[in-house]
Amino acid sequence: MTASIIDGKALAQQIRAEVLGRTQALKARGIQPALSIIMVGDDPASAVYTKHKVNDSTETGLAATLERYPATLTQDELLARIEALNNDPAVHGILVQLPLPRHMDSQRVIETIAPAKDVDGFHVANAGALMVGRPGFWPCTPHGCMKMLESIGYDLRGKHAVVIGRSNIVGKPMAMMLLGRNATVTICHSATRDLKAMTLQADVVVAAVGKRNVLTADMVKPGAVVIDVGMNTNEAGKLCGDVDFAGVSEVAGWITPVPGGVGPMTRAMLLVNTLEAAERAANRAH
Repeated sequence: MTASIIDGKALAQQIRAEVLGRTQALKARGIQPALSIIMVGDDPASAVYTKHKVNDSTETGLAATLERYPATLTQDELLARIEALNNDPAVHGILVQLPLPRHMDSQRVIETIAPAKDVDGFHVANAGALMVGRPGFWPCTPHGCMKMLESIGYDLRGKHAVVIGRSNIVGKPMAMMLLGRNATVTICHSATRDLKAMTLQADVVVAAVGKRNVLTADMVKPGAVVIDVGMNTNEAGKLCGDVDFAGVSEVAGWITPVPGGVGPMTRAMLLVNTLEAAERAANRAH
């Protein structure tokens, strides 16, 4: 069996086209959806990510501003800036690029963002909304993974999904989203005793630990759907995921590539969340 590829790049383009259409509809009502991105310090990877986020936003008609501050910025100064953006009706989404400098408490910073403007979906209020099935903002990476499963018409009801990784950004919200679609969900992590025994039972595997080859061909049930969230580099310095792509694609039914899989979808879902924040604000105002 050679797995079919779930093309995240193509799906992200489709989503961006939808965002552009909805943005134009809001603009026709006199509303300009706007995203404010804050970056503190000079982490090179963060600089690349934030640049992409601004470009993506501009291409889909969203107004995005990037505010860059030196690593010497105090936490109180950052919190004051976030509060000012919370109170600015022209700003619909606020994103603080992580990681922050060591002297800052990331959780405290995220909790300062108004939940209605938390387009990363990291605020405890949005995490709680996901937990109990209420409207909120879903974190972009797992949300993108769900869109990929939808794009192949995959019915999760009664299926066994195994999530490898328990981070607040991917693993835990991913499990909640799968549960919300009536899958039976197992969360595996570094203390899981027999990972292979778990993954061999899975109809869907989501690998999200940031470790190369955490999932190999002998660990996958034939025909399973494999979503690779990992971002690593191999010996040749090339980008790769958590999954042994060559081996697993001989066994799986569907697989996401790295690059060109979950990454573009994460970026696309940020645009969707920002647009939805603007639409909700517009509906509250009328």
